[in-house]
Amino acid sequence: MGRETPKQQQQVSYTVEQLVAVNPYNPDILSDLENYVNEQVSSQTYSLEANLCLLRLYQFEPDRVSTQIVARILVKALMAMPAPDFNLCLFLIPERVQMEEQFKALIILSHYLETGRFRQFWDEAAKSRHVVEAVPGFEQAIQTYAIHVLSLTYQKIPRSVLAEAINIEGLSLDKFLEHQAANNGWILEKGQGQLIVLPRNEFNHPELKKSAADTVPLELITRIFPILG
Repeated sequence: MGRETPKQQQQVSYTVEQLVAVNPYNPDILSDLENYVNEQVSSQTYSLEANLCLLRLYQFEPDRVSTQIVARILVKALMAMPAPDFNLCLFLIPERVQMEEQFKALIILSHYLETGRFRQFWDEAAKSRHVVEAVPGFEQAIQTYAIHVLSLTYQKIPRSVLAEAINIEGLSLDKFLEHQAANNGWILEKGQGQLIVLPRNEFNHPELKKSAADTVPLELITRIFPILG
């Protein structure tokens, strides 16, 4: 009496990913998914699939919605930019929930990121510290995204533009630039209004983009000529 059967022991060992894969619409796994969101926050990991599953379950269990958990899911989704995760999550959140102030602020933050308005983003994020700072790694993830956007757009950028985009100034910015120069191929030009030369890629140097002809294997071309003849 009271001993678990082998089947029960097997169920206890299921991971959250397995639970989602086996029966994503089972309301019994809702609390497991909520705990998993908190685990993602504390361990700085991320599972879009599990978070979308939880948001879908909330649609069927509106009385069980935790706005704190939903906010954490959205913040984690912002941190995944440029992936479209935020909009995928937002689509599953009822409008009545979206109208709460913390969610309206997150939607505004998403818009600023999508449009590359980083100064406005950091100003708005400062007003919602209690939401975004509850998720470790938020600032670093957005800084990484900002650098990604800049590297696709600019060959060279003024120090002031970079400082505004990543929200770092002074000695902290000096150390950041030294690290990038030593490890990621950034070049720091001397002179007034220091310029930073970003690594070359096919977006900031279109001439590096290979044409379709360049990507066709020679073997395939030699096969085509007899057919044309």
